[in-house]
Amino acid sequence: MNFLAENLARVEDQIATACSQANRSRSDVELMAVSKTYPAEVIIEAAALGLNVFGENRVQEFMSKSLQLEQLRFSSGGSARFHLIGHLQSNKSARAAEIFDAVDSVDSLKLAERLNEAAGKLGKHLPILLEVKLSPEETKEGLEPESRDAAELLERLPDLAHIEVQGLMTIAPWGAPDEITRACFRSLREWRDRWAAAHPRLNLPVLSMGMSGDFPLAIAEGATRIRVGTALFGKRVKR
Repeated sequence: MNFLAENLARVEDQIATACSQANRSRSDVELMAVSKTYPAEVIIEAAALGLNVFGENRVQEFMSKSLQLEQLRFSSGGSARFHLIGHLQSNKSARAAEIFDAVDSVDSLKLAERLNEAAGKLGKHLPILLEVKLSPEETKEGLEPESRDAAELLERLPDLAHIEVQGLMTIAPWGAPDEITRACFRSLREWRDRWAAAHPRLNLPVLSMGMSGDFPLAIAEGATRIRVGTALFGKRVKR
């Protein structure tokens, strides 16, 4: 068993344990492999091990390796999906709509409208998640949940025919105690429930929260998708 296979087995054991402790089924939690900074060859190896949902941070970086990955998406039996999980500037929305299968970091009405327009021109139906800022850290991106921007976006989304909001995403504070991390994840679930009740035209089943260092806590608080990179691929080389 190679390095990646061993890591995947370890992560799967941790997911199974966290699901058992939370009285949840393993099938309730989707594992996204965060493949940012890793070359196409590593992603192909991961797909061969059964991973089929990948998270990328930058439009330009993914463009440089997307051609090598077409076999995973479009060949016979290909099922890989590539999501943009990093901050997206609205001026790159057209290219993002073209090369990604979903955008999980929508944080403004302007961006949602541009993705909708781009997806329409492509004849594409683009799934999205709303990124919600639940941490005071200035470096964090996302919608302030009680802001006017969030309210306007939620009202407008049902009328954007070429994108489909499927849920919410957040990032917990770095290095916070477990109780603060759990409170962040719990807050995302509570906002999802509140918004789903207030906006019945929206369907928000996905809660994308939890990364390599805290995904068991996210599973305990209801995560339906966890984003794991380092625990699978090892430490990234800074660029």
